[in-house]
Amino acid sequence: MSHIRMNISRWLPILVGALFFTTSTPRSVANEDTPLDPADTSSPRATFASFIESCEDLYAMIHNENPDANKRDGAAYLQTKARIFRCLDLSTQTGLLRDHTASLAAIFLKETLDRIDLPSLDQIPGAAEIEALQTEGITLKQWILPHTEIIISRIEEGPHSGDYLFSTKTIERASEFFNRVKHLPYKPGATKDIYQWFLSDPGQHIAPLVRSLPNSLRTKFWGNHAVWQWLGLALTLSIATGVMATVYWFGRKRSQALRESANLVLYCLSLAFPIAAMLIPLLVGNIVRDQLRISGSTLTIVMISTSIIFLLAAMHVIVAAGSRIAELIISSPNIHPKGLDAQLVRIVCRVLAITASTVVFLEGGKHLGIPITTLLAGAGVGGLALALAAQDSLKNFFGSMMIILDKPYRIGERVVIKGHDGFVEEIGLRSTKLRLLTGHQMSIPNEEAARSDIENIGRRPHIRRLSNIRLPLDTSPELAERAVEIVRSVLDEHEGMNPELPPRIYFNEINDDSLNLLMCYWFHPPDYDAFLAHSQQINLHIGREFAAAGLQFALPTRSAYIDDRAKPTAATTSRPTS
Repeated sequence: MSHIRMNISRWLPILVGALFFTTSTPRSVANEDTPLDPADTSSPRATFASFIESCEDLYAMIHNENPDANKRDGAAYLQTKARIFRCLDLSTQTGLLRDHTASLAAIFLKETLDRIDLPSLDQIPGAAEIEALQTEGITLKQWILPHTEIIISRIEEGPHSGDYLFSTKTIERASEFFNRVKHLPYKPGATKDIYQWFLSDPGQHIAPLVRSLPNSLRTKFWGNHAVWQWLGLALTLSIATGVMATVYWFGRKRSQALRESANLVLYCLSLAFPIAAMLIPLLVGNIVRDQLRISGSTLTIVMISTSIIFLLAAMHVIVAAGSRIAELIISSPNIHPKGLDAQLVRIVCRVLAITASTVVFLEGGKHLGIPITTLLAGAGVGGLALALAAQDSLKNFFGSMMIILDKPYRIGERVVIKGHDGFVEEIGLRSTKLRLLTGHQMSIPNEEAARSDIENIGRRPHIRRLSNIRLPLDTSPELAERAVEIVRSVLDEHEGMNPELPPRIYFNEINDDSLNLLMCYWFHPPDYDAFLAHSQQINLHIGREFAAAGLQFALPTRSAYIDDRAKPTAATTSRPTS
């Protein structure tokens, strides 16, 4: 967290320079013939002179009344800005507002140097003095501006090894130096009020509007910002919030309707809504920084907030894109939209999308200046808390994974789970939905379904019929044998018979009240309606053959016992009393 605070303290200066270094015509340093010529940092003298001259070039650009010359994206502006930054040791500057921090540091340093006595250039060590010291075996590590703590130090390693740059400590303390000398008057030839210009001068797109405002709106209020800046900030944030919320709401509603209507083309195109919403925070940051010219801690808060919102919106876009890719794959005719394969595709695409969004989160955090260890620790703690809070959901998710891998049932198959008999209607990530034979819908959590005994009736290769034909107890052995022959002849080569499973008929039991014939056969294919119709034909055929052979079916018998002992007698009959 100390690293974050350090970056925040540096972010204030970077935007100032980004604004200050955007306007126009070059002077001697900004040589159009050598646009890539860097600042001379071979010695403290060269660095000091390059910094002063480059800042004066920018000052000339700021006060140039030619609109075409005051373009912040012009070649002269970019070249001069790069030369100024080249004089600063920015090796410790990272994160979102790096340029802003460097720009503010440069402005604070120039404002400080314009108010104090400076030595002449020949009093500052140059290349000749450094070479003379090196011949004696001495390396000049740093040079301190007399009577100050402003340091130009030698870089010992890295891409700028051997260069002399304003040290990182000097950059970090630049605002402190300015605050200590801002009460002093400017010296002759100074770049006057560049800091105040940076704080209050509007961007070129809104400059005509701001200059037409009454003076009451252009006065400073609550710090270094004018009233119009605060009003513009509030208006920008309000409009951006409303537009972003509207785009998200309408986009979500529209994409849901398109997904349900199975219009995949328009559903994929609806990704434009979250993408548009994702770009709004970037637009807000640019308006606040480049047009309203907000600076300081306010700018830091706005830029960090908009960057975090942009980061979250980008993660949302990635997840939404993964969902659309999954639906495109599922649209294949070989995949049932509510089946296990479809769920597997959705899970794989969701995992890949979450992985990609996690990478974006970590990279975005690094860009914001948050150490990756802090991000990983936060993600770990958050993941643990989420896992504890969503135990049941995780159980169902892993149950879904077991069902997807094992595939005990598919959409449309008839199953019996936990005593519930019905057809599988949908297999979700949380539960399986059955359409019961009664017509009711039953939802069974996948965690319970995965650990239950599942009877998949829809995958049976045949339907077996096992019936008992009861004959009267007084049926003769000859007639009983005749009954077996009749049933066997009826079932011989019956419809739907598999030769590997011939029917079986046996006189298997002599009961107390009947003789029992066991009839067993298998019907192929396992079409239940066809099986019922076939069973009806078999029953009618057996009935006709039995009637012709004089055979009867045994009727169920029931014995009734009457106990006269319960009948009341005259001696025990109660009579009413008067």
